[in-house]
Amino acid sequence: MARIPRPPVIAVMGHIDHGKSSLLDYIRKANIVAGEAGGITQHVAAYIAMHNGRPVTFLDTPGHEAFKSLRTRGAAAADIAILVVAADEGVMPQTLDALVAITEANIPYIVAITKIDKNNADVGRAKNSLTEHSIYIEGMGGDIAFALVSSKTGEGIPELLDIVLLSADLAELTADPHESASGFILESTQDSKRGASATLIIKDGTLTLDGFVVAGDAYAPIRFIENFLGTRVEQAGPSEPARISGFSKLPSAGSLFSIVKNKKEAESLAEKNAKMSVATPERAAAVEGIVELPLVIKADVAGSVDAIAHELKKITHEKASIRIVSSGVGSVSESDVKTAHASGGVVIAFNVSTDVVANDFARRESIDILPFSIIYELSAKIKELLEARIPVVASEKELGRAMVLKAFSTNGKKQVLGARYVSDTLTVGDRMKLVRKDVEIARGSIKNLQQARADVKEIKTEGDFGTEIEAREQAIYGDEIIAFVVTES
Repeated sequence: MARIPRPPVIAVMGHIDHGKSSLLDYIRKANIVAGEAGGITQHVAAYIAMHNGRPVTFLDTPGHEAFKSLRTRGAAAADIAILVVAADEGVMPQTLDALVAITEANIPYIVAITKIDKNNADVGRAKNSLTEHSIYIEGMGGDIAFALVSSKTGEGIPELLDIVLLSADLAELTADPHESASGFILESTQDSKRGASATLIIKDGTLTLDGFVVAGDAYAPIRFIENFLGTRVEQAGPSEPARISGFSKLPSAGSLFSIVKNKKEAESLAEKNAKMSVATPERAAAVEGIVELPLVIKADVAGSVDAIAHELKKITHEKASIRIVSSGVGSVSESDVKTAHASGGVVIAFNVSTDVVANDFARRESIDILPFSIIYELSAKIKELLEARIPVVASEKELGRAMVLKAFSTNGKKQVLGARYVSDTLTVGDRMKLVRKDVEIARGSIKNLQQARADVKEIKTEGDFGTEIEAREQAIYGDEIIAFVVTES
């Protein structure tokens, strides 16, 4: 079938406190039908706004995890990015981090200079700051489109959305709505009522109430589809966000998804994806037996985040590693706790509080939120947690060996045997195993030892001796009695 134009998927990125959330909030309130906007009672990972009668999908998720994951798979989470820069501060460290993510995703971007309504706003200085960091906007030696906006008054936001639609037209975004849906997982959450759920962004095709969705090694039957308002719908088309529940496990943010017809196909594809993921470089640690301690770090100021990250780099172990899943400034939010939950990690709260919703979710799902105010105490605790994650490897050390000469009597599991010393030392109380022609046939313990008709505690010299062992299988001539101890490392 012929491909048709599809709405753009937009990511808003930039430095903390430069107005990303305020911009998104204004767009949501001003560009979604009033009745529908009122229906959004909780944070959603993505939503659709209308501008000039055309839909635009905005991604609203922290951490850029989908960007990071999708880069490794050669796909882009968004079609266009809006790089937010505050007029009162200009380019900041996280502005550049966001720009790296945008550049590596290989998507076009627009600059939004925000907070122009503030008394200390200096648009000229902000523009110069962009130029100093090789971000060349129109009128400043480059061709990157920009808009001056205020999320407080709404000034410049219609012009920003005009530029978004123009960029989308230039990108010639298309999709085939008659194909099965495909796209990526924006975020996933564990709900006590719904189980593992995920927000999907459909990049091509149409999602319908049929079949199974498979994302990485997770899959779910498509029993119902929810749109960004939480309303159940019959289908979701290209560029639309959709919520699916009932996954076999939490799919990872950034996982690509596809649709199959039945559960058998879903299980088969999920298993295949699991095997492939183990072989990829990003899972090399798992292949090599390295365990991870995922961390979500929230701190009072950006400097604290940097200091914590620097300190954590000093904590190393040959069998384990620390992975910072996300970090940021401000109180611990529900999103932070959900990120920790999805990665199997813990939340570090350095000189910050935890909001009520986040606390409730953490308590319900048994997610640790660890508060600290002193970095060296934080380091000591993280080192302890890391070491606790290292799996204990049990191994057997041989203590002594003898050969069975004759079985004298049997009473249940207890057997009285004649044996000949072979090597090392056998001691009363040792665990032992019976080995017949190099195959272990039973395990048990040494209950008694006799040498020259006298009870002894151990046998460590050559010669014949008597023993009472406890084992399920009956020993016969030629079997080996091997005493051993289990050690952990």
